[in-house]
Parts: sequence; structure tokens; C-alpha cells
Amino acid sequence: MRKIMASLDLGTGSIKLVVGEMIKQKLNVLAALEVPSKGIKKGLVVNPDLLTDAIKMVFKKAEEQIGLKIKSTIVTLPAESAEFSVVDGEVKIINEEGIVKGNDISRVLQNATKGKIPDNMEVISLLPSYFRIGEQLLRDPKNKKATSLMVKAVLILIPKKIAYPFLECLANNNIEIVDLALSSLGDYYEYKNNETENKVGVIVNIGATTTTLSVFNKGVLTNCEVIDLGGQNVDNDISFIYKFNQSDAKYLKENLALAHKHAAQASLCEEITNKLGTIVKINQYELSEIVMSRINEILNLAKKQINHLTKKEISYIIFTGGLTESQDFPLILKEIFGHNAKIGHITEVGARSNQYSACLGLIKYYDYKASLKDKDYAIFSPNEEEDLGGLSHKITTSEGSILSKLFGYFFDN
Repeated sequence: MRKIMASLDLGTGSIKLVVGEMIKQKLNVLAALEVPSKGIKKGLVVNPDLLTDAIKMVFKKAEEQIGLKIKSTIVTLPAESAEFSVVDGEVKIINEEGIVKGNDISRVLQNATKGKIPDNMEVISLLPSYFRIGEQLLRDPKNKKATSLMVKAVLILIPKKIAYPFLECLANNNIEIVDLALSSLGDYYEYKNNETENKVGVIVNIGATTTTLSVFNKGVLTNCEVIDLGGQNVDNDISFIYKFNQSDAKYLKENLALAHKHAAQASLCEEITNKLGTIVKINQYELSEIVMSRINEILNLAKKQINHLTKKEISYIIFTGGLTESQDFPLILKEIFGHNAKIGHITEVGARSNQYSACLGLIKYYDYKASLKDKDYAIFSPNEEEDLGGLSHKITTSEGSILSKLFGYFFDN
């Protein structure tokens, strides 16, 4: 079975979908695309019909690209209302061999959440910090001799009233949800390396309307904070000052402006007709001053908030998100953070933009989860994989949960 998965990132600015195949711990991108987001504002569904249509559009485009219908996906949910807690659980190893198997890992994770999920909350992720057999601490205890298995994990919850409208829009499109996650986890798994696995750090994703700061302790997400500023604020500044429409403002940001005015040239100009019908000649230097001012505000606010997120020593800070693709962004990042921060670098062919970091990483994250529990996965049948040429999984929860009725749950995935 080929390990092929789809990943959907429901952002305020755009909805992104990636289909990829894991081959020897490397991700091969089969499709990566985005459509303008509709019906979402500040991490909330404000118009389900518009969001349903936007989801339908992104899946249609992806299906046209790969020639197969996509029926299931991993989905990101907003971090604004996420709650974190540390939980633990323990189970006896009861198989005849007396060794830890994938189903034992599923059992101990389920045990860790027993009685710890309020009725008004839904589980987004359960992230093992470590497993313990006797006095031995392990990241993957499979195939180890044991009489009992213990886990310490981070439980991430989100209010049902926030989660369910997103899930219902997917159900309206007959899309099965294979797994839920915060986009922060995708960002981490996209940029994961030896340093991130063993130290404390922060990943900063500058999205369209918000900037998400996520703290990781040895690979485990422990805290998030969301700042209500993002790339669209840059567009809004340009639009307001020059009275341009949003599409023209975004075009200028992406094609003329520099993130730092140091190398900007007054001789480079564009002429755009504004909302009043007046032709405005705008030069790169003036435009870059506007862009730099807003990016400077976002970065300084992020720097301030990072200091409040953890008392532990921070060893790395990684920036991602579409705005980090701006020309000369490294200059302003270095000016504010010094050498303590870097921009994430995506290497996958077909999705080499930081706007796809969450989608790409979530497929890798799901591959890790499946491997931990000895599960195979694929969103296409063997016959469909043949059609792809050479591309589900059900989950269970408590009675009364919308996830049990629509999709299932993450413990068995």
C-alpha cells in the first residue's frame, strides 16, 4: 500500500490543500494548491455556505490535477481557542508475547484522556512527551518487553462550538476527516531536525490575518498564542494610503515591495489606477517603507510575546508563512531578532513556498502517528493507485459527539 494522504489548511486568507506520498520518510508532493478563503474570520466560521463552497473548489482543483476524487483528508483547526494540559495514563500489557504493540500505544493514550475531556470540548491532538517502561523513558516503546506501559502527554482541546462548524462544512462536501491537528504541528514537522527534537524553540507562522506563535519542548507542542496581525494588514496599509483595491495592493506587496527598504530603489515604479479612477505612480522605496513599517510591528510584537510563552531557554526560532517569502525579509528579521531566528526552508518540489508548511508537515506528522501505532494508511484504493500511475480510515469517539456521527475519532487512526 502506498502511503498517500491529503492535508487541508483552513486559513482566513486562503485554503490550502496538499496531496503527498511518504516514501522512505520523504514526502513526494502530488498536488499543492490554494483558493481564496471565504466564510472564515479570525479563526471562526462566519458563513458556512461560503466556506463549504470554498472547500468544494479547492478539492475540485486538486482532483482535476491528479485525476482522482479525494474523499478524505487531515484538517487543521484554529489555535486561537486551543487549551493545553499535561495528562498521563498506564495500561497492562496483556498479549501472550509480553511486548508492546501498536494497539497498546492506542490503549494507553486513550487511558490518559479518561475523564479529562469536558463535555463542551473536543480533542484536537494528544502528543506523547514520552512513554515509560519501568524506569526506562522511550519515544517509541513498540516491540519492547513490558508488563505495563505508561505515557505522559500533552492534551490539546478546542471548544466544540468552534470546531464543529468547520467539520460540518467538510461533511457537506462528503469529505471524511482522517485526523485533526493545529497547523502549528504541521509547521513543526515540516522543519523538524535534530535540534528541534532535543531543545526548546518557537515556530512563528505569519498568516493572512493572524500570526501564530507555537512553543515546542523536545518536539512536543506545549503552548500557542495568536496575534491579530498578518500579511493582509500590509495589503490594507497599501490599499488605504493609495486607495487601491485589495488585489492591486497584494500585487504590489508581492511584486514591487521589499520587506526592508535598505535596497529599495526610488527609480523602480509601477502605475496603478486606484478606486477613484486616478492613475497613481508608486515607487519601490516609498512602498517598501510602508511594508517594512508593518512587518516591523509584527516582528517586534512577536518578539515581545515569545518572552511570555515559556520560561525555558529558547534555542531556536523559525519563521514561516507566506509573508516570509517577501524579498529581503531576512534583513528585517536579522535586524530585530539578530541571529536567534531563521526562516524555514521548504525543499519539496511542487510546494516550495512557506505558505504550504502546515499542509506538508501534517502529512509527515500523520505518518509518524501511524507508524507509532503500527497502522497503514492511504486515501486511495489499490485500483485508484493504479489509475494514479505511478494514490480510509475510520476513527471512534464517545456517543453524542459530532465526530462519532460524521467521521470517527483519532485514538484508532
